[in-house]
Amino acid sequence: MPDVPVPPSVDRNEWLEGELRGLLTPTDASSRPNSSSLAVRLKNLELMALNIKYFGFELARRLAADLPVRENIGYRPVGLGWKPSTQADLESDWCAYWCAQLGIGVIFHRKLWEFAYLLQGLAENGVLEPGRRGVGFGCGEEPLASYMASRGVHATVTDLSIEDASAEGWKQTGQHLTALESAYKAHLVTREVFDALVSHRVVDMNAIPPDLTDFDFCWSVCALEHLGSIGKAMDFVVNAMATLKPGGVAVHTTEFNFLSDDETIDNWPTVLPLRRHFAALAERLRGLGHEVNSLDFNVGDKPLDRFIDIPPYPGDPSQKLERMNAHGDSAHLKLSIDGFASTCFGMIIRKSLS
Repeated sequence: MPDVPVPPSVDRNEWLEGELRGLLTPTDASSRPNSSSLAVRLKNLELMALNIKYFGFELARRLAADLPVRENIGYRPVGLGWKPSTQADLESDWCAYWCAQLGIGVIFHRKLWEFAYLLQGLAENGVLEPGRRGVGFGCGEEPLASYMASRGVHATVTDLSIEDASAEGWKQTGQHLTALESAYKAHLVTREVFDALVSHRVVDMNAIPPDLTDFDFCWSVCALEHLGSIGKAMDFVVNAMATLKPGGVAVHTTEFNFLSDDETIDNWPTVLPLRRHFAALAERLRGLGHEVNSLDFNVGDKPLDRFIDIPPYPGDPSQKLERMNAHGDSAHLKLSIDGFASTCFGMIIRKSLS
C-alpha cells in the first residue's frame, strides 16, 4: 500500500487494518457491491474454498461407502513404523479392525487413523494385554482409556488443570479432559470395570511429575504440538520415556508439515514439525539407547492424499460450512493449518532395557 498520511494519534497498523477491511467488505454502506479492485479480485475466494471442501468431502463419503464389508476380521501385525496418515491405511484391514473394536464405522478422517495407529502400535509391541499399565497425555475425550479397560488394561489419563486448559484455549475447543467422566464410553466398557481400571491425574506435559513412572506404555494423540514450540514437543517425547519400565513402549501422534522442508509454524499454540525434526528426534532417541521403528515420510498418492482441506472447519461461527454440507461430513486426511499443508504423523519407540 502506498505511503499515505495517517491521522494523528492513530496507530498505523490499526488504521491500515481498517482501510483493508473497507476495501474487502462485500458491500458498501448502501449495500451495493464493493467495486474496489481488491474486493473484485477476491470476492469469490471463500465460495471457491467451500466448493473445494464440498467435493472433497463428497469424494471421501463415496469412497467410504464403497469400502468392502469386512466381517470377522482379526488382529494381525503389519510392522508399523513412524509414518504419516494415508488413504491406503484407512482402506486396510488393520484400520478396519481397530475401528470395529472402537465401535466406529470407517470414514476417511485422520482422527480415526490416529486411534487405529495407536492401538496397532501397542498391540504389535505386546502391551495391550490384561494387567498392563499405560499413561496417556492430553487425553481430551478420547475413547481409548475405555477400550483399554475393556481389555483389562490399567489406564491413567492425564490433562492440564481446568484453569491452565482455559488459558490455552483447549477447554473451549472440546479437547480438554474436564473430568474422568469424559473418558468413559458406555458402549465400550461397563462402569464397574472402567472405575476399577481407569484413573485421572492433572499433568503439565512440559513438566511431567517424577513419580509418574513404571508404566508398560505411554501415549498421546495430537497433543504434543500444543506445548508451545517444536523444541518443547520433541523434548516431551524424550522426557515421556521416563514414565516407562525398561522395554516399555511409547506411541505418539502429532502434526506433520509435509510440503515444506524449511519454513513452518513454531513458537505458537499449534506448531508443525518438519521431516528434519522427526529425523533428528529419532537420532536423539537412538543415542539414548531406545529402539526406534523405521521412518517413512510417504504421505500417499491416492485421491484423498491429494485433497488438502481448507478453512472454514466445523464449529466456525459463520456456520457456512454446515449450510453447504448437507451430509454433515467433515472427512479429511490432510488440511491447511495457517497456510501449511499438514497431516498426522505417528511415532513408536521402545525404551532401552538398561
